[in-house]
Amino acid sequence: MSKKTLLAILGIALVLGIGLTYRLMMMGTETNSSGAASIGGPFELVNQDGETVTQDDFKGKYMLTYFGYTFCPDVCPTELQVMGTALDMMPQDIADEITPVFFTVDPERDTVEAVAEYVPYFHDRMVGLTGTVEQTTAAAKAFRVYYAKAIPEGEPEDTDTYLMDHSSFVYLMDREGKFVRHFNYGTSPEDMAKGVTEAIKKNG
Repeated sequence: MSKKTLLAILGIALVLGIGLTYRLMMMGTETNSSGAASIGGPFELVNQDGETVTQDDFKGKYMLTYFGYTFCPDVCPTELQVMGTALDMMPQDIADEITPVFFTVDPERDTVEAVAEYVPYFHDRMVGLTGTVEQTTAAAKAFRVYYAKAIPEGEPEDTDTYLMDHSSFVYLMDREGKFVRHFNYGTSPEDMAKGVTEAIKKNG
């Protein structure tokens, strides 16, 4: 793939991402009848150790979650680094109550081995989750995450050279897996650490 073609693809993905991110932000403000945002729900995936896990395995602690993919050139590593840095900036007693979790939206390339190699770069306690296409699709739907494969022009449908256009939010979920708040792309580690700390102190 030429540099010119790749830049064109990235430009298109950026334009689409801005519009879709705005749309998802509006969706994220919708609430259900209880007044809580309808983000989160049941999932069954496989962690970086090859173990099947569900939402119940994370109960009892807060989850700081991000949906992305290991082949992501910039946005995903940036956001995951922010998450990891934010955790290290929090008071230790607060950080100990949080499980950082990376959900893939690209299970075709993000094997257990790929995820296991990827997540330690961002935090030694980060959990990486993958699974079948059906499983990861269900998880993304539960968390109201948008994603789509962006295949370069002229490449076959089965190419492994593609980007994933996806929303970029960090979600804080409570001890029961319910949505607490989100952080937009571009939030600094300092602001994320402060926001998470305040939310946990408030919610207990």
